[in-house]
Amino acid sequence: MTSWIDRRAMLLRVGSAAAVAGGMPLALWAGEDPTGGDPLNSMQWPTLRKQYLGDAPMRFSQDVVVKGPAFADDAMNVPVLIDARALSSVGGGVERIDVVSDRNPIREVLSFEPLRCLPMLAFRFRMEQASPVRAMVRTRDGQWHVGSAWVQAAGGGCTVPGATRADGSWSRTLNQVQMRFFSNVLAGSQRLRVRIMHPMDTGLVAGIPAFYVESLQLMDDAGRLWWRLALHEPVSENPLLTFELPERPNGILRLAGRDNNGNPIGAEVSA
Repeated sequence: MTSWIDRRAMLLRVGSAAAVAGGMPLALWAGEDPTGGDPLNSMQWPTLRKQYLGDAPMRFSQDVVVKGPAFADDAMNVPVLIDARALSSVGGGVERIDVVSDRNPIREVLSFEPLRCLPMLAFRFRMEQASPVRAMVRTRDGQWHVGSAWVQAAGGGCTVPGATRADGSWSRTLNQVQMRFFSNVLAGSQRLRVRIMHPMDTGLVAGIPAFYVESLQLMDDAGRLWWRLALHEPVSENPLLTFELPERPNGILRLAGRDNNGNPIGAEVSA
């Protein structure tokens, strides 16, 4: 006769086997955190970490500020501010900022190298659904510092055409640039706002291939780079980008870049 203890042990073995067969790791039964310690409890984070950071050292940090709306009414134009100034004197300073959205069909939003400007950037991007938004900041010592914010969104921002694509006006304004300085916004800094006319097609709308601004950089008269930026498909139509420079350079600043079809982008602004 099988005892109650024997029957219980058998049920536990069957349950464990079913969990493995169903794709549920036994570690979950043992209480392991499936989010890899993510403060926003995102199940996507372990995959993101492996894909973008590999085995590099990282930590979640309040020194990396990610600000977005509590709820984005317009999922095609979600405003985000990234501020990593608190890391300016950590590990040799900020080398690179990568921005991703966990639940977007295209996760990469942009990569920013501040170089001579402050490690701050404001922009708008598309969201397909509510998602954590990450700023993964690498300091010069190779350490990654990750800041996150949860943004609720109405959704669908990546899979519908933009306004200029819908009415056909994009072809008349393609790659036109507006640049302007604003003084005394932050103490001891100069704000530079850049707008580029471009449809920024994600490639997720039927019959419309991916078409987006791919790279930008800002250079002064002495040939010094002030920042570099790599953009990806989720950045909003007609990108509006805001940078903070620690000082106002002398002479002329030149913006140069290209989209993924090889069309050049260029403009000048007097500092």
